[in-house]
This record gives sequence, structure tokens and C-alpha cells, in this order.
Amino acid sequence: MAHFTTPVLIVGAGPIGLALAGDLGFRGQSCILIDKGDGGVYQPKMDMVGIRTMEYCRRWGIVDLVEGAGYNREYTQDCAWVTSLNGHEFGREEFPAPKDEKSPPQSPQHRERCPQNFFDPVLRRFAEQFSGVQIVYHTELVNFSESEEGLLATVRNVKTGEMRTIAANYMVGSDGGASTVRQQLDIKMAGEPVLTYTTNVVFRCEGLERLHNKKPAYRYIFIGSEGTWATLVAINGRDQWRFSLVGDVTMQTLTEADMRKAIVRAVGRDFDFEILSMLPWVRRQLVAESYGSRRVFLAGDAAHLTSPTGGFGMNTGIQDAVNLSWKLAACLEGWGGRKLLESYEIEQRPVAIRNVEESTGNLKRMLNPRVTEPPKELFDPTPDGEKARKAFGDAYTELMKREWFSIGIHLGYVYEGSPIIVPEGTPRPEDTVQTYSQTARPGSRAPHVWLEENVSTLDLFGKEFVLLRFGTDAPAGTGLAAAANERKVPFKVVSVSSAEAAALYERALVLVRPDGQCAWRSDSEPEDPLQVIDIVRGASPDGASVQDAA
Repeated sequence: MAHFTTPVLIVGAGPIGLALAGDLGFRGQSCILIDKGDGGVYQPKMDMVGIRTMEYCRRWGIVDLVEGAGYNREYTQDCAWVTSLNGHEFGREEFPAPKDEKSPPQSPQHRERCPQNFFDPVLRRFAEQFSGVQIVYHTELVNFSESEEGLLATVRNVKTGEMRTIAANYMVGSDGGASTVRQQLDIKMAGEPVLTYTTNVVFRCEGLERLHNKKPAYRYIFIGSEGTWATLVAINGRDQWRFSLVGDVTMQTLTEADMRKAIVRAVGRDFDFEILSMLPWVRRQLVAESYGSRRVFLAGDAAHLTSPTGGFGMNTGIQDAVNLSWKLAACLEGWGGRKLLESYEIEQRPVAIRNVEESTGNLKRMLNPRVTEPPKELFDPTPDGEKARKAFGDAYTELMKREWFSIGIHLGYVYEGSPIIVPEGTPRPEDTVQTYSQTARPGSRAPHVWLEENVSTLDLFGKEFVLLRFGTDAPAGTGLAAAANERKVPFKVVSVSSAEAAALYERALVLVRPDGQCAWRSDSEPEDPLQVIDIVRGASPDGASVQDAA
């Protein structure tokens, strides 16, 4: 067997594994990323890159790549609910095309439509720019053993059968819902194992918009006498569509003929189309009971499985990757304390629970017409039918707004009770969905303020701890800087003259972590700067650190 050594072995090269590999490379760390596939995406599982993920893309310098990845950015993003594309429309929520969408006041970015078959190649290009990042396809994890010193993983080339051993300091399983890493750690998933059985079909049809009488939309929801039964999504904004036949908790085996019949029903007429792929899958609401062991961690779908309603799954996984990456780097560099990697689960698991529960709520709202059976006159071409459709459509439109407007989910997560956050005793902000008020309270995402044209406060964060000073009378921060230097923690002090930023951050000094979360704030220097630095780097009270670098 050949032997390889790497600081971090990542299993699974979907968007989470690629983002983790890229962020480690961004931090100067080497890693090996393996995947048993060939790197192709034949059934894109996600298509919305959330606003927080786009902020990370801004940090990584790949926003232009995401915007130019292939989705038609001139295609409208409306969501509409209909009987069929040639039937009745109950209502719609109008959204601009991606090229016309404006960033909200709380962020320098906005969400972007970029399906996985476009987004994965962007992340791969980002990761591969770093010489220390190796991506190896056609390679699966067979087993691994963990010790105090590190771990040994046996992997196999699925094409040749060749076996080899990889020695690593740490391993991350981003290998999906059926995660081999999670199974070998014997970690259970808690929640609802089946919400619905659903079958997806990606099909190609040039000019589908010309075959019906509805305004174009990114997403159509189909409601019949049985309630909500299917959705149709513009996968590339041109000629590819993803049709989802939403079942219930009863497993069904559907043929291509079944799916063709359902697609014709949804469009409301016969037409020619080419089926590119077909995938039955199960909607779940599950979160891992543990996020790993001392040296092995779970991220993305390996740690949490959610209904796609809301677009939180992949974006929660990207948060996993960014949260974990700087902590792995810190421990590899020797300044990360014993509690640093322990804090990954403490911080991210509650976020996952919150997000998967919200996704299930969105699903239930979408499927609400199944519960409150639609009145029969909804489908009658009569004045009474029109009146019933108006009342039903208005109510459904209002019901669905919680899914369409969810900035609080993407930006409002708080690492409450984290051992590496210095609490200040103020009450936790209300956890909202449709609104979001920026705060620099420790544990929260550091607020965005424009400092000058195209320069955000968020552009100050990424590779080190940043101590922000607000106002000419603010303390210099020399005590914290000296303490960080003593503990070899990457650290810089930045003076900010913006009155708007000072008002939003609320204190003269605010310490922001490498991932962009606020860790401490005060109007004065701490009495014991070393204690603050030791807390935020995850050190035990005696200041001991983990020396894990090979």
C-alpha cells in the first residue's frame, strides 16, 4: 500500500467538501479531498446560494465566478401557484431576475441562483488554486482508525480497486446523507426519517414558456383537487427544468411513463421533451446526535438532512465548513486550544436543528392544501370559481411569504452558550425569520456597513482575529494585541471612523473571529487580556494549547 500524509482528509466532494477544502487552502492549510464519483452533477440538489454563503464567496473572491457560472441571470425569479401551466393561476410572488436583484441594507451581497451543477465547478476552481489542496475522484473511504496522534484511513480506487492508506491529523465527512464516516462513527440521526417520498425528473424543453399562457416563473407549485402535488423549477433559466412529484410517507416506485404523464398534466398539454435524469429521493428532517469525535467531524448532509423548501440545506453546510475550517487551521498551527474543535458541534448543531425545523415548516405550508382540501369550485371556469380562486390564492400567497423572505435564517443565527464566545450579559436577540436586525452582540455575525465605495466591514474579516476600534477616543487595543502575540494568535487592529458602524457595533472595541462572528466587545480594554484571548482561541484556563501539527 502507498502511504500519504495530509493535515486534513475530507471525504465527499460536493459543495461542502469543496468549500471546506477551498477555505483550508485560503488559510494556508493542505488537505486531500476524496470522492467516489467523477465530479459531475447529474441531479442538482440545490440551486440557491444564500446571502451568507455569497458573503463567504465575496471573502474568497469568487462572486464573479458564481454570477457567471451558467444560470440565465436575466430570467425572472417569480414563484407562482397554479392548477397547470395552461390552467388557472391562484397567485404569485414576484421577484427580479438575479442580475436586477439588489443587496439588502444588511449585506454587501444578495442571494444568487446557481444550481449545484454550476456551483460545484466554481468551488472546485476556487479550491484547486491552492497548491496544498488535492482533489482525488473515483476514490472511496473503506475504513479508518483514530488514535491520540491522528488517524489512518484506508481508501480504494473504485475503478482499479487499488487500496491505499492516508495518514491525517483530522478527517471531515461531508459525504452526504448516507455518510460512511457517520456510520463508522456509529452516530445516530434524530428527527423525522420520512417527510415525503418524492421523485425528481430533470428534462429539457426549448421554449417551454411558449407552450403555456402563464407569465414566466422560476418555480411553479401545482395544486389539484388532491392538494399540492408537484413543483417545477427553472434549473438553468433556459431549457432545463426540474419537475418534482411530491408524494407522501408511502414509498412508491414510479416509471418514466408515470413521470411523463405527470409532467404533461402539470403543463396542461401534450408536448415534446427529453428526460435527462430521474431520481427518487426521501425528504427528511434529521440532525446527527453528535458532530464527530476528537479528530473526525461531520459537515453538511452528513450532519443534517432537511427538506429543500427554503434552500437552507447546502447553505447551512457551508456555514459548517467555514466554522470548522478556521478551527482546524488554528489547531494545526498550534494556537488553538482544547475547546476550539469541541465548540464546532456546540455552535453549529443548534443552527442545524433550527434550520431543518424551519424547512419542515415551509414544507407543511406548501402542502397545506392537502390538509385543508381545496373547495371543488376552485377548478370551475365560472364567476364563483374565480372568486374562490382569488380568496384561496390570496391566503396561500400570504402563507408562503415566510419561505420566500427568510433573511433572518441566513444571517440571524447566534452561537449562544459557546465556550469560545465571551458573553456580556445582554439578552439574546429575538430569533426572527422574515426580518433581521444587525447586532455585534458576541455570538452574532459581525454587521455589514459600507465604509467606502465597494468596501464593507465584512471585507475586514477572514484570516485572523480583528479588533475593531470605533472613534478617535477608543482604547488602542494594545493589551489584546500583546496577549494575542504571546499566544501566537493571528490578530490585527483596525480603526473604523464610520459613525454608522460605531452606532451599529455599539461598543468602542469589538473582537471579530476569523469566520466573521463577534467574540467579545467592550468600551474599555479587558482587565485580563490573556484571559479573553484564551477563551476565544478555545484554550483551557491554564492557557494550554493543542499541538497537532505534523
